Amino acid sequence: MFIPLRDDNPTSRFPYVTVGLIALNTVVFLVQAVAPHGLQMAALRFGAVPFEITHFRSLAEPAAFPPLLTILTSMFLHGSLFHLLGNMLYLWIFGNNIEDRLGPVRFTLFYLASGVAAALTHIAVQPSSRLPMIGASGAIAGVLGAYWLLYPRARVKTFIFLIFYIDVVAIPAGLVLGLWFVLQILNVGLGGGVAWFAHIGGFLAGILIIRLALGKGYRQLRAPWGDRGLGQA
Repeated sequence: MFIPLRDDNPTSRFPYVTVGLIALNTVVFLVQAVAPHGLQMAALRFGAVPFEITHFRSLAEPAAFPPLLTILTSMFLHGSLFHLLGNMLYLWIFGNNIEDRLGPVRFTLFYLASGVAAALTHIAVQPSSRLPMIGASGAIAGVLGAYWLLYPRARVKTFIFLIFYIDVVAIPAGLVLGLWFVLQILNVGLGGGVAWFAHIGGFLAGILIIRLALGKGYRQLRAPWGDRGLGQA
């Protein structure tokens, strides 16, 4: 098991959008938790159900939103406190640098586009599923993909727990995020209520979108981290 704790990649401005997204997701979760029927009802009403989207009709009446709009609403719902905390941790560590590079407006569009791409990937793989998909994981996977492309040599302090080995080690982001992506692929088919293909689709979409957004300029961002080696914290 490995858990990233923070990176050593400074930013030039305060990440208002990243903090705003974390606050928004947290508030929505708290509202879900205290609402009648709680998290389950919110997931059923506002989650993205592949069957509804591919058949252009809602299974529940009255529908809270048209099926296509649930692709967006689902990005701000979480099924548990652990689900929320895990996603927000990754967004806090890696989102600020992508926002710093793109600026607040483009970062907002990038985040939403990555989330939509992630949801569509899941829907394409399971078009007849009647289970709602919720969570910011797909959009955040896009952030991880962009970070992997732009800052592969930035070091990430990572908590590692492997049976009898426990430590906090500074590891290049390219390795941390590359391993994360590989684990998503290896977990496909395990189920467990996780939309693994959404993670995969979001990560790849993030790489593509940031590449298109920055053009040839993305290569310039790799050089400043070239003298950073592997070290322990």
